[in-house]
Amino acid sequence: MGDLKLFDFVVVGGGIAGISAIEQICLQIPESTVLLLTASAFVRVATAKLRITSHIEELQIQEEAVKDFHKRYPNVTVMIAKLETIYSVSHSIKTTTGTTYGYRKICICSGSIPKLVNFDSPNIIGLRDTDSAVDLKQRLEKSNRVCVLGNGGIATELIYELRNIDVIWVIRDKYIASAFVDSGAAEFLMNCADADRTGDQHSKDLRYTTSYIATGTGKDVPGCALGPNWHSNLELTGALAKKNLTIEFQTFIKDVNEKKPDSCQEMDEWPVYVTLNNGKIFGCDFVVSATGVSPSIPEIKEGTPFELGKDGGMLVNQSMESSVQDIYAAGDVCTVNWDVAFHWFQMRLWSQARPMGSYAGMCMAASFLKEAPPLLDFSFELFTHVTRFFGFRVVLLGLFNGQKLEGRYEALVRVTKGVEYLKLVVQDGKLHGAVLIGDTEMEETFENLILNQLDISQYGENLLNPDIDIEDYFD
Repeated sequence: MGDLKLFDFVVVGGGIAGISAIEQICLQIPESTVLLLTASAFVRVATAKLRITSHIEELQIQEEAVKDFHKRYPNVTVMIAKLETIYSVSHSIKTTTGTTYGYRKICICSGSIPKLVNFDSPNIIGLRDTDSAVDLKQRLEKSNRVCVLGNGGIATELIYELRNIDVIWVIRDKYIASAFVDSGAAEFLMNCADADRTGDQHSKDLRYTTSYIATGTGKDVPGCALGPNWHSNLELTGALAKKNLTIEFQTFIKDVNEKKPDSCQEMDEWPVYVTLNNGKIFGCDFVVSATGVSPSIPEIKEGTPFELGKDGGMLVNQSMESSVQDIYAAGDVCTVNWDVAFHWFQMRLWSQARPMGSYAGMCMAASFLKEAPPLLDFSFELFTHVTRFFGFRVVLLGLFNGQKLEGRYEALVRVTKGVEYLKLVVQDGKLHGAVLIGDTEMEETFENLILNQLDISQYGENLLNPDIDIEDYFD
């Protein structure tokens, strides 16, 4: 490659997937040369905050300055820049700074791009990264009303965290957080929405700082993508004395105007007005768009383009390798393209970015050493996700909403108002999924029942009887 600086491995993206890949590469081949290409002056390091079972853990995400990351992994060179082009035949890349590098193996962990509502207005902001979260905090301090568009994890967490402001929550679905819970769980959460939060169950122990900015980075360099507990240590408080929440279900924003529409009946003047397709018009200080993401696919020159899945992600095989040789992918940017385990499926979540990145790193190292690829671990055997909604820990296991069961299942439910919500998804006497909200301490039991596929038909509703220690059945 002439004078081109050659690295054994290049990883694009300093998020959870990219850092997990690098950690595995350095573990497998500590003497290798690695280039990390990241758009942020900080990287995201995932650690287990709380191990719930032997396989289920609640993640803690820490931001680490790139200079400190380099100290831990001196064989890793960090370049704060964006990837511009991949030249797959010559095995080289070009960055937005104009620098070119050679690679033997490269892993694309560029994540995803937020889908912002498509209206040209300075009063619409997107929650993209930690910098935009800080911008949100500053806007809220002098605002009386905000319109939030979206029904995913970020939007649901935001609604709960907002304080002392009127909130108009616009969602297309029949109930909140529909990608994660059913209508019953949504009702349980909503009943807790206005509860006193002085005893919040979730901890505020993550801190986002900007104490170190690498020399030469521009103001347009974004912060880290939002991760678990992104709102920690951010007081998202408006200018009113209390909070008021209005939810508009099964609707969407039809128009956004800085000028007050003639049909608007509001007496007050607002910086921006949103018109919904149900005919309602609301004035507000600004709009927050949190409506999902699209995979961020890099440009490739030479050879064939990447094969993409129906969702727009880079298709990867069971070794996390894309359709282009020596180019791997992990996290939000990719779409798995193999016959997955029955109780696992892909969602673009932090909890899947970590094992995908780790496994991609192991596969790249094995290929580099000309060894057989490693076997898939438990992370790809059973879907598991731990998050926090409305102050409650939420654990999702297996086919938690009856995915893949084509509607042929029964749901066993136990609800203790304000305390816990449990739902079991049962088909033909076997447990296939579970939703556990609150400190249920039943995660390991249900995890084992899904994995072992024991016949539980004889136990019936006793599985959720609070007066029976269900673990005694399966000792």
